[in-house]
Amino acid sequence: MGFGLWIDRRDRLAWAKGTHEYRPMGAAVVALTDQFRPRDFRSLRGVPPHLRNCFAGFFGSLEEVNEHLRARRRPRPRELRPTPSHVR
Repeated sequence: MGFGLWIDRRDRLAWAKGTHEYRPMGAAVVALTDQFRPRDFRSLRGVPPHLRNCFAGFFGSLEEVNEHLRARRRPRPRELRPTPSHVR
């Protein structure tokens, strides 16, 4: 399993793109104050291109992604960076 996470600060959304056992899960979107669930992912959905420079990182599980979102609620800004070319 693996997940990429993008943070849309303007719209206050979090986007995740995941794989499960090397099969694409698609992408999911939730409010920054929400948590991702497996049922949120849609195989035909993709991360919007305007988030190219909003990449927050790679995570090994959905729980790690959710923990990162919970940690963001506390004042500790993290730098967002360009999406790695192999993820686009």
